[in-house]
Amino acid sequence: MKKIINVLLYTTLIFILSGCSYFETGQIQNAGLLIDTSIDDSAWSKKGYKGLLQIEKELEIEVFYKEEVVTKADINNAVAELVQDGVNLIFGHSNMYGSHFMEIADLYPDVHFVYFNGGNYAENVTSLNFSAHAMGFFAGMVAGEMTTTDSVGIIAAYLWQPEIEGFFEGAKYQNPSAEIEFDYMSNWNDTDTALNIYDSMRQREVDVIYPIGDTFSDAILKKAEEDGIYSIGYISDQLDMAPKTVLTSTIQHVDKLYTYTAEQFNDNNLEGSIMTFDFQEGYISLGEFNDSVPESFQQEMAGHVEKYIETGLLPNER
Repeated sequence: MKKIINVLLYTTLIFILSGCSYFETGQIQNAGLLIDTSIDDSAWSKKGYKGLLQIEKELEIEVFYKEEVVTKADINNAVAELVQDGVNLIFGHSNMYGSHFMEIADLYPDVHFVYFNGGNYAENVTSLNFSAHAMGFFAGMVAGEMTTTDSVGIIAAYLWQPEIEGFFEGAKYQNPSAEIEFDYMSNWNDTDTALNIYDSMRQREVDVIYPIGDTFSDAILKKAEEDGIYSIGYISDQLDMAPKTVLTSTIQHVDKLYTYTAEQFNDNNLEGSIMTFDFQEGYISLGEFNDSVPESFQQEMAGHVEKYIETGLLPNER
C-alpha cells in the first residue's frame, strides 16, 4: 500500500506542477542534489555536497539534498519532493541520472536538470563532462617517471573512462619500457574487488598505482602507503591522506563547476546541451607534488600542463 500511495502522490504532483507555472521565471529559486550514495562516502560525493553549499552561500538560496537515490522510483519521488520545496535546479551527481532526467524533463518544464558524464540532453537537461583523457595522460607520465620496477597499474571503475587510454599513452611516452597493468570492476564503489585487484598487481611488481574510482580510491591509497609504494590521487588533492605515497593528484573541481552552472542558470545562460570541461577552463588540475618527485621533473610537468592549456596538444601530439 505504501508504494501505491507514493505513486499517487507523485502523479498528483506531476499533474499540478505541469499544469501551472509553479516557479518564477528567469532566476534560480532553490537548488537540489541527488546522490546515489551518502555525501560522506567518497571524494566525489563530498565535492558535490561542497558545491551545493557554495551555491547556497553565493546565491543566497536554500539548498536540499537526497542521499541513496538509486532506483527510478527513488528519483521520481526525490524530484517531486524537491520541486515541492521550490527547487528549480536539480543536480544528479552521476551519469546514472541522465536517462531518468530525460524521461521526466517534459513534466517539469520550469526545472533544469543537470547530471555528469553522459551523452543525452534536452531543452532543460544538461550534461556536464570532464574531458579526462589529459588528466590520465599526465598521471601516466608521473607514474612512468617514478617507477623503479617499470611496472605501473591503473584500477578503473568502468572500461569507458577516458583516463585509462590517457594513462597508457602518458606512461609509455615518459617511459617506453614501462609495463601497464590494468583492470576494472564495473562499479564505482566496490572497494573489496578493487583491493583484490591491487593485491594481484602487487604480485606483478607494480610500484605506482592510479585508482580512478569513487569510494575505492581512498582505500587503495592507504594500502599503497602501508606497502611502501607510490600512488596518484584522484578527484581531490589527496596528498594529505597518504603523504608518504601520493606523488600528485588529478583533481576535478566539481564544487567550482556546480557554482558556475548555478550562476549560468541564474543568468538565464544555461542551455540544454553537453558541456565539456578540461584544464583550459580551470576545472581540472594537477595537485601538489610529493617531495620525492624531483624538482626538475615537477617543473617539466608544469611546463607540459601549461603548454596543453595554451595549445590543446599533449606532449605526444606536439
